[in-house]
Amino acid sequence: MHRHFKLYKPYGYLSQFITNQQKAKKKKMLGELYDFPKETMSIGRLDEDSEGLLLLSTDGKMSYAVLSTSVEKEYYVQVDGIITDKAIEQLQAGVEIGIQGKKYTTQPCKARKIEIPTLPERAKKIRDERHGPTSWASITITEGKYRQVKKMTAAVGFPTLRLVRYRVDQLTIENMQAGEVEEITQKLNAYFPEVIQSHEQ
Repeated sequence: MHRHFKLYKPYGYLSQFITNQQKAKKKKMLGELYDFPKETMSIGRLDEDSEGLLLLSTDGKMSYAVLSTSVEKEYYVQVDGIITDKAIEQLQAGVEIGIQGKKYTTQPCKARKIEIPTLPERAKKIRDERHGPTSWASITITEGKYRQVKKMTAAVGFPTLRLVRYRVDQLTIENMQAGEVEEITQKLNAYFPEVIQSHEQ
């Protein structure tokens, strides 16, 4: 029987279990956080300096089904400066970013200003208010280009200081601590029935 997990990936960890040791001798890996089964793989990735919800599975078909379907991913983003209504509207409509040296316009998405969310303290402190104000936004996308959310906020003039993936479809990091792992073997099929059905057709 396949097993599935959700993890609050902490800041400073790679979203993988093995890597080229010559290049990354001191990198922190997911296997240090929990005794995962040998076949476990992450469903998608978060950058080393990003945090939040990461789904993992021993089932490659499940991983492919979730990644190849338009599943909502919601991010809480702390940006440099007080984000404006105009910037939010630009994000909602789609902005031009660079992907592999080419211009790409992001799909329309959900974006809104939010109050400071209740999150675990990050391992590496964000700069303090003496260096200027910061603010938070929620950005929900269904695509997943490389560093997409960070590129989106930079494109509207508000560089990302902290990025936390809060939600994937109905699964969230609510009440989880950084580094915490929860097994969801029975839940994952229930959370993604449409994804699984569309993949099997």
